[in-house]
Amino acid sequence: MKVSDSAINALATAKSVLLDPWALSETDISRALGEIVTHHVDYADLYFQYSRSEGWSLEEGIVKTGNFSISQGVGVRAVSGEKTAFAYSDTLSRDALLSSARTVRGIARRGAGRRKVTRPGGPAHDLYRSLDPLASLAAPDKVALLTRVESMARSADPRVIQVMASLGAEYEVILIAGSDGRLVADVRPLVRLSLTVIAEHGGRREMGHGGGGGRTTLAYFTDEILRGYAQQAVHEALINLEARPAPAGEMTVVLGAGWPGILLHEAVGHGLEGDFNRKGSSVFSGRIGERVAAKGVTVVDDGTLAERRGSLNIDDEGNATQRNVLIEDGILKGYMQDSLNARLMKAPVTGNGRRESFAYLPMPRMTNTCMLAGTQAPEDIVASVHKGLYAVNFAGG
Repeated sequence: MKVSDSAINALATAKSVLLDPWALSETDISRALGEIVTHHVDYADLYFQYSRSEGWSLEEGIVKTGNFSISQGVGVRAVSGEKTAFAYSDTLSRDALLSSARTVRGIARRGAGRRKVTRPGGPAHDLYRSLDPLASLAAPDKVALLTRVESMARSADPRVIQVMASLGAEYEVILIAGSDGRLVADVRPLVRLSLTVIAEHGGRREMGHGGGGGRTTLAYFTDEILRGYAQQAVHEALINLEARPAPAGEMTVVLGAGWPGILLHEAVGHGLEGDFNRKGSSVFSGRIGERVAAKGVTVVDDGTLAERRGSLNIDDEGNATQRNVLIEDGILKGYMQDSLNARLMKAPVTGNGRRESFAYLPMPRMTNTCMLAGTQAPEDIVASVHKGLYAVNFAGG
């Protein structure tokens, strides 16, 4: 199968960032995996990670904070049955790599074997460009970007008395080598701009929020995008100035599109992650094929949406992300899986293996989870409710 140019470029970048500076090579990776598989294990992998992040915040036209951080290291895992051995090091060296490999191999009895890593052997997603967002603007230009969006919010309405804006960017490079011969990499940019507006009228103060981002560079934040964030935040704050207490009691709630989906994320999404279902701790455990929602409800987890925050070319085990239908027309179809839980549950891998960092084991977790549009128009849904609440937007989650 043809290997995509993006996969080749990502692998070259990963080697230049994670191996070359420390005089590590693919031979060292093969040797470390060989140290593990001399004991009979079901699977072993090495997860190299380099992450560099930067953040700025502006308040009252003044830079309040500026931070910069770098993290790097390698996690070494061996899996035998339901048992997992794990070690990690924030030192990238041949000795640290081999020491970690020898630590985890004790999970299984001694046998014989060696592993040779190979180049990626199949098509890969190309969902975002392999660029460094921190380098896409100079520091003064990053502050100027925040100043522009602050000015847009202040000029939108005279009742705006305070504006707080923050900007974050992250550049992450990962390299994954497995005992099945895989050697894959990903270069992951991520940017985010957040805006909080405080408006005052008649002695009452209220807040509004705006912002967004994705897997791209800071060039994404054009004046048109910034103006949209400012208008959204100011609109929320002004609406809240006129808000009155919500009525008490039990009633129907209609959720707007977008961020109200955080309820779906928390109440449904986590319950569809494979580890909870394997352990029987989810309300959805053992219910595949059953009706778990109303007709018309279809929930998907889609890690293949271009440049979206939750999207990945590969997950943190090196598996391609997918569009997974979890609930279809109210019927439970499946769970999100990493490699371990998929094997133990005799289910397909879904590309949902996620790690907090190189210092943590992968777990099956969400990418971009949402409920698809149904057949009814939004205004018809609202009109069908005699008495209820309409939640247009949520904050937090």
